[in-house]
Amino acid sequence: MSNSFTARLFPAQFDNVFRGQKIALWVFYPFTAITLWRSQHHMLAADGGAQSIATIPLDNYSDGATATIIAIFAQWGLIQLLLGMLMLLAAVRYKSMVPLLWLIVLMEWIGRGLIGQFKPVETLGTAPGQIGNLVLPFVALMMLVLALWPGKNAES
Repeated sequence: MSNSFTARLFPAQFDNVFRGQKIALWVFYPFTAITLWRSQHHMLAADGGAQSIATIPLDNYSDGATATIIAIFAQWGLIQLLLGMLMLLAAVRYKSMVPLLWLIVLMEWIGRGLIGQFKPVETLGTAPGQIGNLVLPFVALMMLVLALWPGKNAES
């Protein structure tokens, strides 16, 4: 990776100028909204999205196990909210953070996918997260490369 790519990934200071290919910024906006929606659903849904979205058969578990799974999903929602808030901050005020956030998104989705391979979760169907674990790392990698690739005009 050249020095200019490194400087775009880890700028000396964050500003509101996006220096990459604009598509990486345009895709970042709806992905930020989706991240924020996912977070609130995991925190506020009665089942934390564990059964209603992830198809984990909570009815098959003891009350204590069910409560633990729901609590872990809600805590995961908080982590998603914090990431989503950082993404929102970058989208509206510090666009130079976007390449770094695409790297974090890439690492998070790859990491979750790998952990799921070694520590699988019992589900009754295919959860959206399982599909996302296959697709989103490729999208995030493409967006990271495009965010680092110099754009014709920097957008502020």
